[in-house]
Amino acid sequence: MTTADSRSTLAWRKSSYSADNGGNCIEVADGLPALTPVRDSKDPHGPTLVFPALAFAAFVAGVKAGAFGAV
Repeated sequence: MTTADSRSTLAWRKSSYSADNGGNCIEVADGLPALTPVRDSKDPHGPTLVFPALAFAAFVAGVKAGAFGAV
Protein backbone atom coordinates (compact mmCIF):
# COMPACT_ATOMS: atom_id res chain seq x y z
CA MET A 1 0.00 0.00 0.00
CA THR A 2 1.22 3.50 -0.69
CA THR A 3 0.89 6.43 1.65
CA ALA A 4 0.99 10.17 0.98
CA ASP A 5 4.63 10.17 2.12
CA SER A 6 5.66 7.30 -0.14
CA ARG A 7 3.82 8.80 -3.14
CA SER A 8 6.05 11.88 -3.04
CA THR A 9 9.14 9.73 -3.64
CA LEU A 10 7.74 7.93 -6.67
CA ALA A 11 8.78 8.90 -10.20
CA TRP A 12 5.51 9.86 -11.90
CA ARG A 13 5.11 10.02 -15.68
CA LYS A 14 2.44 10.80 -18.25
CA SER A 15 1.84 8.75 -21.35
CA SER A 16 3.93 9.67 -24.36
CA TYR A 17 0.57 9.92 -26.15
CA SER A 18 -0.58 12.76 -23.89
CA ALA A 19 -0.96 15.97 -25.82
CA ASP A 20 -1.45 19.50 -24.61
CA ASN A 21 -5.14 18.93 -23.91
CA GLY A 22 -5.62 21.14 -20.89
CA GLY A 23 -4.19 18.72 -18.38
CA ASN A 24 -6.75 15.93 -18.77
CA CYS A 25 -4.23 13.17 -18.14
CA ILE A 26 -3.39 10.49 -15.69
CA GLU A 27 0.07 9.76 -14.43
CA VAL A 28 1.51 6.40 -13.42
CA ALA A 29 4.48 5.66 -11.21
CA ASP A 30 7.14 3.09 -11.94
CA GLY A 31 9.30 1.30 -9.43
CA LEU A 32 6.80 -0.89 -7.60
CA PRO A 33 7.12 -4.33 -9.23
CA ALA A 34 3.67 -5.70 -8.36
CA LEU A 35 1.70 -2.45 -8.26
CA THR A 36 0.84 0.46 -10.55
CA PRO A 37 -0.10 3.68 -8.76
CA VAL A 38 -2.27 6.04 -10.84
CA ARG A 39 -3.20 9.67 -10.14
CA ASP A 40 -4.83 12.67 -11.80
CA SER A 41 -2.12 14.94 -13.20
CA LYS A 42 -4.20 18.01 -12.31
CA ASP A 43 -4.28 16.98 -8.62
CA PRO A 44 -0.91 15.43 -7.76
CA HIS A 45 -1.58 15.66 -4.03
CA GLY A 46 -5.03 14.13 -4.33
CA PRO A 47 -5.99 10.48 -4.11
CA THR A 48 -3.96 7.75 -5.76
CA LEU A 49 -5.46 4.53 -7.06
CA VAL A 50 -3.21 1.48 -6.84
CA PHE A 51 -3.78 -1.46 -9.17
CA PRO A 52 -2.09 -4.83 -9.47
CA ALA A 53 0.54 -4.31 -12.20
CA LEU A 54 -0.72 -7.20 -14.34
CA ALA A 55 -4.31 -5.92 -14.20
CA PHE A 56 -3.25 -2.41 -15.21
CA ALA A 57 -1.12 -3.80 -18.06
CA ALA A 58 -4.16 -5.77 -19.29
CA PHE A 59 -6.27 -2.60 -19.14
CA VAL A 60 -3.70 -0.63 -21.16
CA ALA A 61 -3.50 -3.45 -23.72
CA GLY A 62 -7.29 -3.37 -24.02
CA VAL A 63 -7.29 0.39 -24.57
CA LYS A 64 -4.63 0.06 -27.27
CA ALA A 65 -6.62 -2.71 -28.94
CA GLY A 66 -9.81 -0.61 -28.98
CA ALA A 67 -11.68 -2.92 -26.63
CA PHE A 68 -13.52 0.00 -25.05
CA GLY A 69 -14.56 1.76 -28.24
CA ALA A 70 -13.86 5.34 -29.18
CA VAL A 71 -13.72 7.80 -26.33
